This record gives sequence, structure tokens and C-alpha cells, in this order.
Amino acid sequence: MNKLALLGALALSLLSPLSMADEAKPVRIGIEAAYPPFAMKTPEGAITGFDYDIGNALCAEMQVKCVWIEQEFDGLIPALKVRKFDAVLSSLAITPERLKSVDFTNKYYSTPARLAMKAGTVLNDPLADLKGKKIGVQRASIYDRYATAVFAPAGAEVVRYSSQNEIFLDLTAGRVDATLADVVNIDDGFLKTDAGKGFALVGPDYTEAKYFGDGVGIAVRKGDKAMAERFNKAIAAIRANGKYQEVQNKYFQFNVYGE
Repeated sequence: MNKLALLGALALSLLSPLSMADEAKPVRIGIEAAYPPFAMKTPEGAITGFDYDIGNALCAEMQVKCVWIEQEFDGLIPALKVRKFDAVLSSLAITPERLKSVDFTNKYYSTPARLAMKAGTVLNDPLADLKGKKIGVQRASIYDRYATAVFAPAGAEVVRYSSQNEIFLDLTAGRVDATLADVVNIDDGFLKTDAGKGFALVGPDYTEAKYFGDGVGIAVRKGDKAMAERFNKAIAAIRANGKYQEVQNKYFQFNVYGE
């Protein structure tokens, strides 16, 4: 073997194990575990929920270990950018604004936003009828962005919180008049609980892509195409082999993936 060929063989022998090791190393995933039924804590303090189960199914498909790292919602993308974790799987909508700072996989579910208010409330014209009302939203969420851009200029007061659960507490206490949030989170995390008695979904679905994006995806660092593609292949695989359906049926009685 000539010297050039020997050097080439040596380079390949060094690169291949590194590449394989990179593929096999654990994937650190950021999540906010306060967003039922997508992510929440059991009485024993363990993380559970649709996001968590889907993430574990994706890691199993990729044959890697998931390492879950909890983070408050408004800190998820900043923490991803400083490499606290490799991806965020925490009900992040794929919006034009977020795509300026991170990349996304293909969607893994899609649900609309809705308002929740006292049962019997009628909104014939939401912009007019919400004037003077306090609307609770989760800080740095798509609901915050929409309420700030649309409801606030029409005269509503936008009140921001660290978590959606805090908003539900203040809604029942009368400190806010409404909340704008994911329809499934409102229904499962509030209306179906004792605290949600006397409240209901009101008004239309909110789906405008400019604010609410094109479904919910997994965020990765800008330019990390390899990580995004690994997740994309795994999403397609669990959709095809029935694992996605199995996880979906554990939490929902409808097609949460959307069209």
C-alpha cells in the first residue's frame, strides 16, 4: 500500500468510529413539564405526557438514550442556543419568528388555539367584546405574541405568566377574564378538572400561520441539519409503524397530528 493510500485508510479508520459514537451518544432534550396533557409530572415527580412519550419513542427509533432536562418555557430556546441541550421537544409551534433563531423538524402534531372564559360568555366580535378584559397568556408563547399583536391594540390587557397552570389558577380566582392557549391544553388541563367547572371554550379557532405556525415541531440549533434529519426520519418511522398511533391513543380520542 502506498503512503497516500495508507494515510487515507488511517483517516477513515479515525473518522468512522467518531461518527458512529456521535450517532449513539445520548440526546439531551429540553422540556417544560407543566403543560398537560403534553407534559406534566406524576404524583411521584416523574415526567409524563404526550410530548415525553413521543420523544422516548423517537429516541428508541434512533437507538439512542433520551436525557430529559426541565426548563421553564421562556428559557427553552435560549438554553438550546447555549447548548444546554441538543433539541427542544415541548410543544413549540413552528413559526416564522422562531425560525429566525432555531431550526425545526417536520411537525409531530397540530392543534388550534382557543379562548377560555366563564361559561355562557358570547363573543360575537372578539376584538370588540374583549376590550377592557384581562387575557392571561404564557410568556414568550405564540399565544403571547398573538394577544400582544391583535388583542392589546383593540383594548384588551395582556397579562403574562411563567406557566399556563398559573393562568388557570388566576382565571378561577377572577384575576383574569380569559386565557388564550392550546385547545387541548385548556380542555384537558383545565375544563376537565374540578377547577374548570363553570368555564368553557369561547370564540373561534385561532390558526393564522403568521402567529401560530405550521404545526408543532422539535427545535434544534440553527444549522444542525443532521439532528433535524435524524428526528425527521424517526417521526416518519413511528408514523408508519404504528407507534405514533399507540402514543396518541393513550392521550387523545382524535387525530392530534392534523392534516
